[in-house]
Amino acid sequence: MMCSRLRPSLSHLLSLRLLGTAAPRMAAARRSDLLSATLAFEDPSAFRVKSLGELLRALGIFRLCSFPVLVNHCGKLMSVARTFLGKRGFSLLLRPTVYAQFVAGENEREISQSMEKMSLLGLRPMLAVPIEEDLGESTGEKRYDDNMEAMLECVRMSHSNAWSRDPMMQLKITALLSPELCVKLTTLIAKQPYDLNLVVRAMDGEPISFPGLDESEVAHFLCGLQRLNKIAEASVNKVRVLVDAEYTYMNPALSLVTMAMMKKFNKDGAWIWNTYQCYLKDSRSLLLDALCLSKNEGFCLGVKLVRGAYMDKERKLAEKEGCLDPIHQCWEDTNDSYNGSLDVMLEVISQKPERYRIIVATHNEESVRRAAKRMEELGIDKDGGAVCFGQLLGMCDHVSLTLAKEGYAVYKSVPYGSVEDTLPYLVRRAQENRTVLQGIRKERDLLRKELRRRLRLSK
Repeated sequence: MMCSRLRPSLSHLLSLRLLGTAAPRMAAARRSDLLSATLAFEDPSAFRVKSLGELLRALGIFRLCSFPVLVNHCGKLMSVARTFLGKRGFSLLLRPTVYAQFVAGENEREISQSMEKMSLLGLRPMLAVPIEEDLGESTGEKRYDDNMEAMLECVRMSHSNAWSRDPMMQLKITALLSPELCVKLTTLIAKQPYDLNLVVRAMDGEPISFPGLDESEVAHFLCGLQRLNKIAEASVNKVRVLVDAEYTYMNPALSLVTMAMMKKFNKDGAWIWNTYQCYLKDSRSLLLDALCLSKNEGFCLGVKLVRGAYMDKERKLAEKEGCLDPIHQCWEDTNDSYNGSLDVMLEVISQKPERYRIIVATHNEESVRRAAKRMEELGIDKDGGAVCFGQLLGMCDHVSLTLAKEGYAVYKSVPYGSVEDTLPYLVRRAQENRTVLQGIRKERDLLRKELRRRLRLSK
């Protein structure tokens, strides 16, 4: 009787077996729940590293950014201020305020001081030369050659300093190739796609004839490709180059060039990356196409995943041209698009981390938590190199610092240059990121809590 009582029943054995197989999953789920709790982004102590002056400056600027009328007209307001104050007076006004909040500095000494402080906080730099062009702004080959030299200097600075660990930099193709040509190329490849090998051969200096382009356009395209080739050659095995996406009317041409660079330079690692804007309805299909192409052509794929920054202009252009709106209709659809693409990339990274990389470039806390949770579930290392996070310098520090504290690789997009050089960049970023700027109430609240804490301690 005693033995029969102790002998487990068949159903009991099955239950134990099921529990045994479920245990790892349950443990992973518990770890993920704990992880979500640690990434609450509610702790004002993230700002304890900031000086009193930095706290006050951030509070003041974020308060101004909460007024839509100021953000929408900041370009005109700054132009009036520059006229009224003069170049020197305007620089004296901007340097300790907006410039100091969002720009690393003007020269290598100033940049290094900012980057060394950032490095002590566990953050990494993603330097950005703030030069770009749009339709009607092209200024000739010399300007593009000068831009190339500035980007080569960015490669050198990113790689040669002690604060650089697995450094990244951003690159705008329209700083090296005219937007007008990019638009024409987009139209041409929509009718008849160019062979990727054709573009690679042109990068190598072969005299190539591109169907649909006239002689002067071919000459400019070849010059642009060779400029890009020089930057890529300088950066391989040193600095990861993240190519920015721009407007839909030129993005296919930018992707063509970027994929050609990937095919040539990403054989053994992801050194050239492309950007995918998830507010576009076709972003998921574009990402899946890139994954397929990288597999078929045998190159590594680096992905910068963003929501997007050109929404207003894209919608107005679509309306003007009588085209379908390329942007998702609501914020929820954009979130679903972003999170879905994020899941796709994390899945392939979990299978082949040496072939794929992603930077989760977002200020959205829910997406950050989702990425961290999926990394835990899929067994992806926090700091293994395949997945990292990115935010803009001067913004979303409560997210960046919390992630860094938890051991994740976190990059800050870091523009640099003079007040005059960075002003167009700052105006465009303010207008393109107005929804982010106007939604920083939580960051302001955390800054206020930290300020009140210090005032209490000083009494």
